[in-house]
Amino acid sequence: MIRLLSWPVRLLKAFSQSIAYLPTLLAMAYALASLAALLLPISDDRLPTQLTMLGLQAPENTRALLAALLGGMISLMVFSFSMVMSVLSQAGGQFSHKLVFGLISERPHQWVLGHYLGTILFILMLLMVPDVAEGQTTWRSLAIYLACAMVIHCLALFVYFIHNASQSIQIDAVATDLHRTTLASMHALQRRQQGPEWRLLAVAPSTGQDRHPVAARRAGYLQNADLPALAELARRVDGVLHLHFRFGDYVMEGLPILSLEAATAPEAAWCDEVRAALVYMEGEAITEHHVFGMTQLMEVALKALSPGINDPGTARLCLHRLTDLLRRRLEWQPCDALFDRDGHCRVTWRVENFESLLYRLFQPILQHGRQELSIGLGVLKALKALSLFAEPRELEILQAHADRVVETLSQAARHPLDRRFVAARLDDGLHRLRLPAALPGRQGG
Repeated sequence: MIRLLSWPVRLLKAFSQSIAYLPTLLAMAYALASLAALLLPISDDRLPTQLTMLGLQAPENTRALLAALLGGMISLMVFSFSMVMSVLSQAGGQFSHKLVFGLISERPHQWVLGHYLGTILFILMLLMVPDVAEGQTTWRSLAIYLACAMVIHCLALFVYFIHNASQSIQIDAVATDLHRTTLASMHALQRRQQGPEWRLLAVAPSTGQDRHPVAARRAGYLQNADLPALAELARRVDGVLHLHFRFGDYVMEGLPILSLEAATAPEAAWCDEVRAALVYMEGEAITEHHVFGMTQLMEVALKALSPGINDPGTARLCLHRLTDLLRRRLEWQPCDALFDRDGHCRVTWRVENFESLLYRLFQPILQHGRQELSIGLGVLKALKALSLFAEPRELEILQAHADRVVETLSQAARHPLDRRFVAARLDDGLHRLRLPAALPGRQGG
């Protein structure tokens, strides 16, 4: 039953997240408006006198006007989205190719595309039915006036579209959008994991019973899972489900992705219901997994530090956003176990800890920017800020990273002037790290 119900839900969710979502809804609305203009038999004597004064003498003779409007709208649409392709090509080359689909699927772009398609559809319907019944010229005239207003509205949207597309590839807008989307994903996960049944365990509990593996039936990115549904399935067989992957991992067909710890092996139908509760999605969906937003910020910073771009300012801007996200991650750790109402653990899954996340985000930036002193100082400043919010365990991790940053700065600063500049900023500011007052001796000559 769960499998049967989950299929249309997954299909609807995939449609709502696709680029065709808003354009389809708006095109349907315009189609309904065109049908109302063509099929509703509203005669002139049923309309107010003020409207009948606006009626054209021969609305069927406006085909040339409608054809011109239709051609202009098609040209406007082609020009608009050829500009989108140019913008996306520039964004992919300057920032990260992972951002390309996110930019083209933004709701404002879908909104503009939907109005373009709807206006074209509305005008096309008027051209397909040119004849006007006697005594209904005012109603058709109003439809023609509406078509002209739609075209004017699309011209205004074109101006907005140019402004929005040019703003969307600026690094401030890219970093802000990634930060905002990641933060919203974190808050959504935090809201879902409220309640005593959601817990954070250091070690997954074991009942001592046999573990029965369940393999994947398809390959793809496992972005999420319906954890309450999995907990209910585990409760039905009085067992514990252990997920052997992190959300966002790519799994292969036939790979054991989870195991049931229970007295008896599960039935095939039960395994199918478990697989149906897993959410596959191509690419990196930040809304499903907030860590993707952090890694994309890191990748934008790496792209900025590449020799072809060489923009350390962009890297530092991304570093600032990452520092804020990591600070929030220090204050809240996602849960990794779900219990039932009787207090029995039913589902466990893997969560990336702070140490792994910090290494994955900061070390590539430090490695690619090791010759740029501002990058090393920026990473050190971020570690200082995070140390103010860290518990003793996390503070030790931050201290280890800070020691490596100091070592990298010592190797990069060869000139005495550079070393004095860096030394003056090593222990500067409020923090809880143990930092030297001067750079250690330079290694490697």
